[in-house]
Amino acid sequence: MASGDDSPIFEDDESPLYSLEKMTDLVAVWDVALSDGVHKIEFEHGTTSGKRIVYVDGKEEIRKEWMFKLVGKETFYVGAAKAKATINIDAVSGFAYEYTLEIDGKSLKKYMENRSKTTNTWILNLDGEDFRVVLEKDTMDVWCNGKKMETAGEFVDDGTETHFSVGSHDCCIKAVSSGKRKEGIVHTLIVDNREIPEILK
Repeated sequence: MASGDDSPIFEDDESPLYSLEKMTDLVAVWDVALSDGVHKIEFEHGTTSGKRIVYVDGKEEIRKEWMFKLVGKETFYVGAAKAKATINIDAVSGFAYEYTLEIDGKSLKKYMENRSKTTNTWILNLDGEDFRVVLEKDTMDVWCNGKKMETAGEFVDDGTETHFSVGSHDCCIKAVSSGKRKEGIVHTLIVDNREIPEILK
């Protein structure tokens, strides 16, 4: 019996074999911005082996080996709110495939367009750290870096204010009627009495 030195056995997932194998069948990557953060969805499709692997934020969610049917769909959940995600695999021609991602039954593009109507997102830097603040307009829930914040709402003369804290900073989202029917209510984030511009998706 030869010593173990000449036949390396990789036990950890970071073996060269694994990382090489992991990247060869990567066919699609999507970034999905939800209230609790931006989630990266990666999809591997082995068109010779029929393998399907779905990663969400680098964590394996689905692994199927030796699928004889190369087209079809894979469904899984993303984020704290467990948004339903479906990857559709369609044959385009011969050995070419098209991969589309749906979130809650809508194409990613439609879903994100809808989200931009129902959420506001701000990116700010406090004490050298980046924060992503998301307001869900329908529920008035506020998320910061993936966590749902404790908030206190109050009515003021020109609308409402939703107060919360990030570290030692006082934050407030003001909701004021724009006076225009099409625009509806305008939401503004104020941190330490300073207005933060909204990021436009």
